[in-house]
Amino acid sequence: MNPEDKSGWTPLPHSDEDLERAKAVPDTPQTRAPAYRLAWDDEEFMTRRELRAVRLQLELLKPEMMLAERGIRSTVVLFGGARIPEPGGEAWAAKNETQRKNLEANARYYEEARTFARLCSEHSAKTYYREFVVVTGGGPGVMEAGNRGAADCGAPSIGLNIVLPHEQAPNLYVTPELCFNFHYFAVRKMHFIMRAKAVAVFPGGFGTMDEFFETLTLIQTGRMERVPVILFGKEFWSRAVDLDYLAEQGTISPGDQHLIDAVDTADEAWDIVKEFYEIT
Repeated sequence: MNPEDKSGWTPLPHSDEDLERAKAVPDTPQTRAPAYRLAWDDEEFMTRRELRAVRLQLELLKPEMMLAERGIRSTVVLFGGARIPEPGGEAWAAKNETQRKNLEANARYYEEARTFARLCSEHSAKTYYREFVVVTGGGPGVMEAGNRGAADCGAPSIGLNIVLPHEQAPNLYVTPELCFNFHYFAVRKMHFIMRAKAVAVFPGGFGTMDEFFETLTLIQTGRMERVPVILFGKEFWSRAVDLDYLAEQGTISPGDQHLIDAVDTADEAWDIVKEFYEIT
């Protein structure tokens, strides 16, 4: 700790000071015992099932504090498939020829995501990157495209990664200081939405569907303010989700299907955001 730094001053020792003191002790059976470790420096203790509530709190608090310290007030969220390749790239996730063909065709959404993120980031620059900061799941595919679009114009962007058996590692375009990692899906989804001023949803699988419907549910139930929810790929979504059918069946209210807008291009999507927030 810097003795000249009086922010958060207390006459009691700071935890970082006590951590150093706790380790500067003779090496004995007592000091090597797990019971002797400071509780918050004891990985075995912190990962016990009984500490789940504490870990949930920490996962909520850490990104919240770091984003607030950075001055980030609002975001634009990009959801979409990890398996969608860059145009001309390998459809690595394809399990058969049909999937390969379709993934390669859907690669156009990589470019649209990249362009949309760039448009959002260029506007964000006018707010010194405090508003409309791009946030993605931090992985490959559409997520990579979103972070890459921000990087194209020198803007910071956020990546909310999660520990998974496959497909998820930070892409190289996430701003390192804004690259977070989660254990709990629920807390990660909270961070996606807590600052969202717009949500763009690109073709994807179960994870994308989960995030899309979670957002719609929050808006429909009034737990979240109305923001633009934009589906990229009219043909894809017309077959993947039929909200008109749900309205006809009475399982959603008439008009709920209009909580979203469908587009094919980044320019169309940015026009929707500009109109909603009266951006000139």
